[in-house]
Amino acid sequence: MSLSVAQGFTKSLAMTVLSEIGDKTFFAAAILAMRHPRRLVLSGCLAALIVMTIFSAVVGWAAPNLLSRRWTHHITTLLFLGFGLWSLWDGFKEDGEAEELAEVEAKLDADWKTNTSSAKGNSKDDDEIKKHRRPFLMQFFSPIFLKAFSITFFGEWGDKSQLATIGLAADENPIGVVLGGIIGQALCTTAAVLGGKSLASQISEKFVALSGGVLFIVFGLQSLLSTVES
Repeated sequence: MSLSVAQGFTKSLAMTVLSEIGDKTFFAAAILAMRHPRRLVLSGCLAALIVMTIFSAVVGWAAPNLLSRRWTHHITTLLFLGFGLWSLWDGFKEDGEAEELAEVEAKLDADWKTNTSSAKGNSKDDDEIKKHRRPFLMQFFSPIFLKAFSITFFGEWGDKSQLATIGLAADENPIGVVLGGIIGQALCTTAAVLGGKSLASQISEKFVALSGGVLFIVFGLQSLLSTVES
């Protein structure tokens, strides 16, 4: 493994773990795993995160071809420093973890009750009709898999970790960034699915946010002090 790949891998792995632990998608995976088969929840969440990581890395890799490398380097530096301050701010706020967990649980509870009540009102004839009218994707994938995929994918879209991955791939080796991101996502999601709500409720999001903020600022300072390759 070359030095550039190893550096991109290490940065991406550390950034992903500290960004995803205690994130909304982490809580969502933990709560979904309590209500549905863990295998389907884990596979759906991981598939979404892998697609998002690869997509973000490709965007970051293409950025220097659209803008000059100097500009992408400066934008990446500002992103890291901005996300560092953002994470530190989140860490110093009170009751952040309780509010986020409660918010995710309330949203999933509302969806669960809606789906349960509609399912009870369906007759056998309605079920047969629905089988023939299933959306195309549901003919090949489990509804639980698709639910976990969609919640995770759209929860990550535009999130701090996605934008940071784009910035990291613009400044580091994109292969290393993808590998580190996927392994980091796999570790966090597996922990959420296996640990469930009990693990999610014990995580100190304040500590994770402060640690992530420090890490982002370190990356930003390193990027600020490094030379730009022409």
